This record gives sequence, C-alpha cells and structure tokens, in this order.
Amino acid sequence: MSDLLPSFTLPAQSSDAARPVRFLDRDHSILAFNERVLDWARRPDVPLLERLRFLCIVSSNLDEFFEVRAAPHLTAAKGNEQKGLYTVESFAALSAAAHDMVARQYSLYNDDLLPQFERQGIRIVSHGDRNAAQRRWVKAYFEREVRPLLIPVGLDPSHPFPQVANKSLNFIVRLGGHDAFGRQNEIAIVKIPRVLPRMIHMPTPGVNKGRLFVSLSSVVRAHLAELFPGREVGQFSQFRVTRHSDLAVDEDDVKNLRTALRQGLEQRHYGQAVRLEVSAGCSEYLANFLLKQFDLPALSLYRVQGPVNLVRLTQLVDLVNDPKLLFPHYSASYPTQLQPGQSFFERLKQGDVSIHQPFESFDGVLAFLREAVNDPQVLAIKQTIYRTGTDSELMLLLREAVRLGKEVTVVVELKARFDEEANINWAEMLESIGAQVVYGVVGLKTHAKMLLVTRREGRHLVRYAHLSTGNYNPRTARLYTDISYLTADPLLTLDIDNVFVHLASQSRLPKLHHLWLAPFQLQRKLIEKIDAIGEAALQGKDARIVAKMNALTDEDLMLALVRAGQRGVKIDLIVRGACMLPAQVPGVTDNIRVRSVIGRFLEHSRVFYFRSASEETLYLSSADWMNRNMLRRVELAWPVNDPVLRQRIIDECLVAYLHDGRDAWDLQPDGTYMRVDQRAKAAGHGAQAALMARYSPPHHGGK
Repeated sequence: MSDLLPSFTLPAQSSDAARPVRFLDRDHSILAFNERVLDWARRPDVPLLERLRFLCIVSSNLDEFFEVRAAPHLTAAKGNEQKGLYTVESFAALSAAAHDMVARQYSLYNDDLLPQFERQGIRIVSHGDRNAAQRRWVKAYFEREVRPLLIPVGLDPSHPFPQVANKSLNFIVRLGGHDAFGRQNEIAIVKIPRVLPRMIHMPTPGVNKGRLFVSLSSVVRAHLAELFPGREVGQFSQFRVTRHSDLAVDEDDVKNLRTALRQGLEQRHYGQAVRLEVSAGCSEYLANFLLKQFDLPALSLYRVQGPVNLVRLTQLVDLVNDPKLLFPHYSASYPTQLQPGQSFFERLKQGDVSIHQPFESFDGVLAFLREAVNDPQVLAIKQTIYRTGTDSELMLLLREAVRLGKEVTVVVELKARFDEEANINWAEMLESIGAQVVYGVVGLKTHAKMLLVTRREGRHLVRYAHLSTGNYNPRTARLYTDISYLTADPLLTLDIDNVFVHLASQSRLPKLHHLWLAPFQLQRKLIEKIDAIGEAALQGKDARIVAKMNALTDEDLMLALVRAGQRGVKIDLIVRGACMLPAQVPGVTDNIRVRSVIGRFLEHSRVFYFRSASEETLYLSSADWMNRNMLRRVELAWPVNDPVLRQRIIDECLVAYLHDGRDAWDLQPDGTYMRVDQRAKAAGHGAQAALMARYSPPHHGGK
C-alpha cells in the first residue's frame, strides 16, 4: 500500500534490535472500512432491503468522512502544500480513492439493486417511464405538496448566490430568454426544503399490483419549466454540497460553553465546502460555475449516476417494509443474569452482572434506573450523558427523579459530534427543573459512560453503578454490540464517585483503586501492561494479548504492541474500523494479527485481555486506542474480576470473533483486507449469528 505515514523507529531494548515500523494512513484506513461495509450491499445472501440499507450506511459514513476529515487535505491542495501530513499529493490520493468508491456504489445501485427490486415488483419510476395517468398523479402531487414550498432564485447583482446548506438537495438551471425586466440573467437556483420526503409512494390503482415510487428530485426535475414561466429551461442539474462540520470552539475563550456551541450550531450548515455532487449529465458550464461558487478544485466534483444523496434511500426501506426482504426479526432476550421483577439492589449484593447488547436487552439498564428513581431509599443519582437521542426514556426518568426530590447530577457532553443540539436541549431541560448539570472539564470530551446510585441502607450509604462500553441510547443499543456492567463493588463504586466529584468540582483526583482514567493514566497503564506481558515473553512465559476496539491509531500504543510482539507475545487485535498498525509484516509485526468483523450489528464493545502464564486480566472500556481517547477525553477502563463473568466475556467478545468464518476480514501485510471465507472452501460461523442464536428468547433461562 503506497499511502503510508513516515517511519517510526522503535527504541532499542536490551535484547531487541531496533526495527522500524511504518504505520498505515488513517484516512485511507477509514475508507477501507467503508469498503468492508459496502461488501454487505454486494452479498447475495443478504436480504435485498438490507443490502440497500448497507449501501446507504456507506453513503452516510462518506458524508461524515468528508465533513470531518477532508478539509485539511483540501486546504493543503489549494495552498499547494508539498510537505507534511496534508499535501497536494494526499488530497489527490484521497480523492482518487473516494471517487472510485462512489463510482462502485452507484454501479451497484444501478446494475444490481434496481434490477433486483424490479424483479420484486418494486420500481422507482423516472419521468420518462411514467404513463399518462402516473404523470397526472405526479403533477398533482407537485402542485399540492412541493410547489408551494419552492422559491426559485434568479441570480443577478441584487440576487446573489443563496446560502446552500450542508448536504441539502438543490437544482441549478440555465435559462434562455429574458426575465420580466428584460435582462438575461441565465442562472437560477432552486433549493428543495428538507421537510419534503425524498421518496414518495405512488398509488397503483387497477391491474398493476406493483409497488411504485418516485423520487422527489425526479418530481421537481419534471416540473422545472413551470417554475420559470416565460423562460426556456435549458441545462440543469441537481446538486449537493458537503461542508466541513466539525465544530471548533475555543473553550478557554468562552464564558458559557453551551451558548457558544448553540451559536456554532447555527453556522455548522454553512461551513467550508469540501465536496460537490452533481448529476452525471451536468454540463461543464454548470459544473464549473458551481465549483467556482464553492471555491473547489475539479477533484472535489463528483458526478453521480442517480440521486445525489443515496442516504435518503433509507426511506425506501421503510416504505416497502417487506419482511421477506429484511433480516428476520430479532428480539433481544432479557439479560440472562437477571430476573424480571427482581430487585437490582438485592441482585447486585450477590455479585456483578454483565449485559451483552444487543443480544441481551438494554431494558435491563432502564429497569435498573427505573428502580432507583422509584425507590424512596435512593438519595442520589449521578450520570454521564454522551449520546442519548432526542426521544429518551432515560432522560425522562432522570427528570422524574428530580421531581421525586432526589439529588440528580448529570455530566452532559455538549460536544458529542452531531448530537450537540440534542444534548444542549436535555441539559437545559434538566437544569430548569433543578438537576445539577455540569459540562465536564474544559478542553476534554467526557466520553466515559457511568451511572451511580447512592442508597440508604440502615445506617450506611451504599453505592450501585452501571458502566458501559456504549451509549445510553435505547435505539442504538438495539443496533450496536456493547457490554453493560452493573456492580456494587465498594472500591469500584468509590472510584466512580470520585470521578464524578472530579468532573463537577475539578478538584484533584484521589488515587483510584480499580479504574483506569483518561487523560490521566489510561494510556500509561495500558502501555505498562503491554510491556509487562512483553517482559513475561522474554522470560519464556506463555504471553498473550487480545484486544477488541473500534479504531487503533495511537502511536505510543501501537509501538508498545510492536515491541511486545517482537519480544514473542502472540497478539490478536479485533479492530472494526481504522487501524494504522500493519499486521504480519516479516521481521516487524510477525506476531500481530489484525481482523475486522463487519456484521448485521455495528461492533462497538471495547475489551482488552492480557495473559502471562496462568495469570490473566480483562478490562472493559469506553475508549478506543486513539490519541484523542487517551489524551483529550475523559475515558474509563475497568477490570472484570469475577472469573465466571470474565470467561463469559472472553468467550463471547474475543474467542467467537477470532473464530468468525463469515463476517471477518484479515489485515494483510500490504495494508489491504481479505475476507476470511474467500480463502476457505466453505464459510464458517458468524460470531454475531452464533450470539443471536444463543440469546434468542426461547433459550432464555440462564446458562
């Protein structure tokens, strides 16, 4: 793979020769992850609507990639930068990879998925294919639902190019003739409101029993001429601009972070343009006009054979909603370590509980909070909020806790990307009714997921806690694999309480007993642990590291892993997304294997396993192994000390994925990924499918 970062040479150890390791490029690794997601849209064994959904997921991921990662490359290209991480060359290489992926997306959509839909009686009917009755229906829909919301803007000195919002649908039109004042202002822009559905079901009365749909862009395109009476509509194209959308707020220079972020949100939709999408048939004249308007080079132009926003095709999945074309419905079981109706406080006195989501239901977490809210002996509830969604039962339970007179403290992360507005609204709601709301530590994102309940029991105050590798979001808890962990361990819950006090008061953090906390010691503790396993390998002990995470990009941790591998430690890394550490490079990373598992559910749990001879430790964490998680976020890692729970998590989160023979991809020494079943005569089991079978409700009853 040619897109590599500069070499980093390992420091020499007493018994190691210094061996260089070259890390893989992060942005290309992100695109490679999306290639693996796109493979699900290609797979014939995946139901048709789900294939479309995966295609839309890739488009959504690409949108975020451009919104967050593209601007430095683009700025470097426009500034003719030749040296450094972001250059003219890096922009060209990234653009080439993105163009190739987009072309294959639309090829898959047009040449494979659409014909498959037609065979199922599902058609997106273009204007040219509509019969007279269908055209009448579309015209009536346009006049009734669409036209009243459109205001075409003809460009001239008093009508400058309008503000075009990030990722919005628009049309550009080149007009002939003269306007009402006799002028030849030939360019007009039509902005399509976001409130309009992008896919519309078209009734099919009579003999045609098929399911017919029209796209909003096709409806507008068919009636553009009616928006410009007296003018000739010549060239036209739909277009969509993607803008840099990562909010940047100088926290040291603002008095109220919430107010500053709300003001920033108002400008997010109009940030620096980084990508322009137009129809494949868009004329050079219009394309160049738009590129100049958005100050973009030619490589930022993406001509697409279809709708400029594939993401909105998810509406078609919902409109069709045919069970035969979807994954079989899966209902998560109630957590197997719990009994419905049993008191959580009594259960946790017997030992810790883990919940493997989405195979086990997030309802167990909600039930824990619900009991705490309604228990008169519970005096205080403290919780971190990162992503909860806009419609959250959990937040309503916290509101009820305040109403019932409990002390409620909520640490709200206002800078959770693309969830800022929802979090600001929840913070304001809770604050208005008397909850103590804080926003963590200036300069750091609070990414740790923790919930602490303090209960009076006789003369004592007893703590109960929930920790998680994922978010407090019931919707994503049905789609993401995560581990929820419930405990009444006195030292662990004391650590959690101390972290809450630290976040609220910013006082000095006391020594923690069990937790590893970023940005203070998580990275250091992990490196110490990796190095200790490396020392054990040098002493001839059986040494093993298995770590599961979403991304691996932190240089210090990667160097520690390479060091350990070169000392003889067998290392398996299960990294869903971006991984900059090359695997099985001869003489460098021979003992390191990296695999990515892409399944029906989004892999999200973080699990770290270390073994030296017969001594093994297991940590769960909110943190990926990225520099930002180690040094610029508040993150937690905590040990699983119960041997039965530890073995269960090892079996389900590590062993099952290392033996996945269906949904796993192995990283090759050249930086490419190879799907495991492409090298086997028959595909093996899928880890997620096995876990679904294990936890499906008929098997409920414990293990």
